Amino acid sequence: MSQKLDDADSDALSALATAPPPSTASNRNSHSQQLRTNTGTNFKRHPKHHLRKHSLDESTMTGFNDYSDDDDNNFCPYATSDDPQNQQFCYINNNNNDNDNDNDNDNSCNNNNSSPCDEHQMPEFSGIGGGTGFFKAPSRSAVHPGRPTAIELRPHPLRETQVGRFIRTIACTETQLWAGQESGVRFWNFSDAFEPGLGIGGRARRGDEDAAPFYESVNTSPTMCLMIDCGSKLVWSGHKDGKVRSWKMDQQPNDDVCFKEGLSFQAYQRGPVLSMVTSSYGDIWTGSENGVIKVWPWESVEKSLALSPEERHMAALLVERSSIDLKSQATVNGVCSISSSDVKYLLSDKVKSKIWAAGSLSFSLWDARTRELLKVYNVDGQIENRVDAASEKDQKDQPPEEEASVKGGSKSKKEKQQGGGFLQRSKYAIMGAADAVRRVATKGTNAFAAEDAKKTEALLLAYDGTIWTGCSNGVLVQWDGNGNRLRDFHHHHCAVLCFCTYGPRIWVGYVSGMVQVIDLEGNLITGWIAHNGPVIKMVVGNGSIFSLATHGGIRGWYISSPGPLDNILRPELAKREHMYTTLETVKIMVGTWNVGEGKPCHEALVSWVGSQASDVDIMVVGLQEVEMGTGFLAMSAAKETIGVEGSSNGQWWQDAIGKAMGEGSSFERVGSRQLAGLLIAIWVRKSLRTHVGDLDVAAVACGLGRTIGNKGGVGLRLRVYDRIMCFVNCHLAAHLEAVNRRNADFDHIYKNITFGRSINNASGMARYLFLCCSLAFSTYLFWVLYYSYGLLWFLLVLTASVSSTAQMLRPATSVAINPDEGKPDLAEADMVIFCGDFNYRLFGITYDEARDFVSQRSFDWLREKDQLRAEMKAGKVFQGMREALIRFPPTYKFERGKPGLGGYDSGEKKRIPAWCDRILYRDNRSSPTSECSLACPVVASVWQYEACMDVVESDHKPVRCKFKVQIAHVDRSARRQEFGKIFMSNEKIRSIREELRCVPDTSLSTNKIVLQNQETRSLTITNRSNKDDAIFHVLCEGLSAVKDGEEPEYRNRGSFGFPRWLEVAPAVGIIKPGNTAEISIHHDDTHASEEDGGTQYWHSEDTRDKLVILSVAIRGSKSTETRSHQCHVRHCYSPKNTAQHEPSTKGGQSSKKHQSSHQRSSAKHNDKLDDHHRSRHEH
Repeated sequence: MSQKLDDADSDALSALATAPPPSTASNRNSHSQQLRTNTGTNFKRHPKHHLRKHSLDESTMTGFNDYSDDDDNNFCPYATSDDPQNQQFCYINNNNNDNDNDNDNDNSCNNNNSSPCDEHQMPEFSGIGGGTGFFKAPSRSAVHPGRPTAIELRPHPLRETQVGRFIRTIACTETQLWAGQESGVRFWNFSDAFEPGLGIGGRARRGDEDAAPFYESVNTSPTMCLMIDCGSKLVWSGHKDGKVRSWKMDQQPNDDVCFKEGLSFQAYQRGPVLSMVTSSYGDIWTGSENGVIKVWPWESVEKSLALSPEERHMAALLVERSSIDLKSQATVNGVCSISSSDVKYLLSDKVKSKIWAAGSLSFSLWDARTRELLKVYNVDGQIENRVDAASEKDQKDQPPEEEASVKGGSKSKKEKQQGGGFLQRSKYAIMGAADAVRRVATKGTNAFAAEDAKKTEALLLAYDGTIWTGCSNGVLVQWDGNGNRLRDFHHHHCAVLCFCTYGPRIWVGYVSGMVQVIDLEGNLITGWIAHNGPVIKMVVGNGSIFSLATHGGIRGWYISSPGPLDNILRPELAKREHMYTTLETVKIMVGTWNVGEGKPCHEALVSWVGSQASDVDIMVVGLQEVEMGTGFLAMSAAKETIGVEGSSNGQWWQDAIGKAMGEGSSFERVGSRQLAGLLIAIWVRKSLRTHVGDLDVAAVACGLGRTIGNKGGVGLRLRVYDRIMCFVNCHLAAHLEAVNRRNADFDHIYKNITFGRSINNASGMARYLFLCCSLAFSTYLFWVLYYSYGLLWFLLVLTASVSSTAQMLRPATSVAINPDEGKPDLAEADMVIFCGDFNYRLFGITYDEARDFVSQRSFDWLREKDQLRAEMKAGKVFQGMREALIRFPPTYKFERGKPGLGGYDSGEKKRIPAWCDRILYRDNRSSPTSECSLACPVVASVWQYEACMDVVESDHKPVRCKFKVQIAHVDRSARRQEFGKIFMSNEKIRSIREELRCVPDTSLSTNKIVLQNQETRSLTITNRSNKDDAIFHVLCEGLSAVKDGEEPEYRNRGSFGFPRWLEVAPAVGIIKPGNTAEISIHHDDTHASEEDGGTQYWHSEDTRDKLVILSVAIRGSKSTETRSHQCHVRHCYSPKNTAQHEPSTKGGQSSKKHQSSHQRSSAKHNDKLDDHHRSRHEH
């Protein structure tokens, strides 16, 4: 007889084999009664037993079978498919022999001790919707496909390694890159750019082990700015202690000895040197706080440099006594005509021989030769004539004798110091404060926000003579050389932080890490993400644009990029991926527990996390309901607005968990974040600590009005082997029916969580104290109003006061540094782990049915009733995230103190047991077959997922999940070496480099010029090339006085500056193919000084002839290769041509420019240039 069954019979038998026993009233009650009887209600703790037996082992579970439904048959370890939109869910049973063995394995997996099953990867469930939009894993590759190839001179160091040594600025010479850091200066030789790093244990400290070889100076005060002086072969640095220091260029110090400074002098006694620049005449200009600008004449600096090291003190004193305080010169009758804001930027206009000084919201324009103030104007281009307005008002109020004094001329220096006393200065301070109050009263706090958006963050001189400024709102402003605003451009929404230019291109660095390239007309050429942090400085050197990120990483981009060089370097470097790829394995344990405002004993914490600490590298713990209550939640919300977080309970939990897991001996606490009752903290094994850092924190409230932290999420972000990992602890909306609210909470957290540095700081504490004082005073006022006018007035005033206080104390919203507008921070992470009390319940099932399924360990049937699983299948929440197959009982809701499954809620409400406490994750994989590589750098698997059922201190059970994470990362030192080998040996690259090095053929109209007194001559430069622009820069290579019968002795001024009697305009520019540039060479030996009664002018009494060697440096637009022409200029003294020009000056207005006819003649070329710019922009 045939034993074959038809399809109907087979289906029926299959259903019987996989279904649980029929649920009836009798057997349902028997199972429930058995659980209650066996476990009992009284629990006695045995503190000596650190590892306690699970309650599941205390009761015999009869009738257990490892059931599977259709969806569970589709479970697979990687739980993904090639099509993310149609992912399947499969479960692979590794123990199919019999049900008893499977039961034993499940029980052993829930023990605290390690078991064989821990070593195997667990099957996983994956949600729908992870392959598109925000939930798609970020794309990675061995070589970034979206930007040009770059030489990584200094790879991104971990933030923790840079404390006290952050690099804040860089500058380039022809052979070196210099960097100013918080502990001094350092430099790299370009010849060592492709050399391997010094490695851990070498002379480089942690954070610099992969950087190219460099040399450091002795420790100094933090460096604020750098300036290159090629004429003197010096690098000048300005420091926080107010000193200016010099360092020898092109030195080769000993590897083991830090190099020392040369000449140094005290520029400011009470403020830092914020900016520094060399004028066209070699003078050093410095800017500091409160608008103070000083000039250090080159003559004094030159004399000091000539002194011996033993005379260093005298050298410093000589320079310090020669300083010229321009703010004092611009002060008339106690009123200063320039802004008192910090002079953050100084710019030397080589085209017009002027100096631009920029504060946040204003500019001052100075004559580089006479050092006179030409113009003061704001960021909108409006002239601020403070001197005239103040003088007129003061003259009306002054008595006749004082008015006569004003009309007679400016006061002497002594009189100025004595005048403008405390009361007068206080008057203007009060007027300024009153103006600020008026603006807030009339326009609100948005008045300051609008001004902040216009702040100047960068300043640049382009080769066509225009000036560019970058604003905090991303706007680029173009100005002419006279301070007239021409045009605005807006190519990126983030703040501009720095500029750099070479030839017809301008590079713009943004706070988002973006670098854009524009032309001189403001048109956008290209752009790319240069760094994963703000770009704070860019400089040109060695044929490259070097960019510095705020984290200290330095990259070099070729001037011609993006271009043919990148098209060759990118694939060649990708081919050698195996040469610089390193694989690491990290074990991570994540735990979550809703503690219900309780505090457990030490044994409970050891059972949960302490017992597992021995075989993990990173421990992350998320807690919910650490502390609740209306008063606590309200105070937490107030503290969040002013930048303060945390509580004593949160600190207790961190200390207790740290003690349970061996903090101090094996683990180090890296950081934490608390939002009301939510707390997340992370510990890292000390042996791994050198590869983990850059911790950032975040918090998102989902409670009342999305402002209260009773519900919400807290997160941590850090780098592990240069890969970004995010951990988020959530507490979502409660109650069975609130599924949509829970989905909305997750969506809100995922899209709005923004990571940043810890908000606990000194300024935050100061604001917190101010808030407390304000609340104390407000409380008194409220009670007065309450007793006087009743409850209505009390509530109205309370609402208004809290609102205004929060607005006043809330920190300004920082510009998002995410380069992709609207893209969440979590979308950029290589691995994201969510844990917490998600509050998803079991639906379509009664309390008794759920208890029966739990007693039979029929978790597969319960999983079908799980709201979270259903929502993930529908692609409504946790899109694309994975969870290991749940093989532990529901973790909610229990009666405190009752062990075992008999502890489920048996009260009046009888809440249905549910898996509220969960742990989910996403890594870089896009398909089940993805292997760990630089294209898929993080591949994770779960090898333990369980609940600690023996912990009874809360109505929730703690849950833990262990991950085994494979990480592929780049050996930066090895890749830089491979980059160098390709760059130096590839024939195609060598050929392209030779083409780019082409310098256009140019010629000068003459190589000799003779000048009489006050005479002007022209020098014409012709670009003979028919395709390439020629960039020219006129320098003074040497000057000498002619002595009878002696050979001239030529000497340089600072930065190859011109002598004061010689005007060259323009000194820099671009010549189009086949065109010419006319350079005006003018003699003017008129000098000026302030004496009693006004500004006095005289001519130099030096009657000797003078010789100057002008060097015209020519470069192409795609390389820094240089060719030079020389022109000898001789001034022949002639008394007949000496004209006396002593223009009369109006009383009190000593800042007006003295300009004679010969000065107007020499400026003719510049005026034509400005007229050309204005007419071009108008049309």
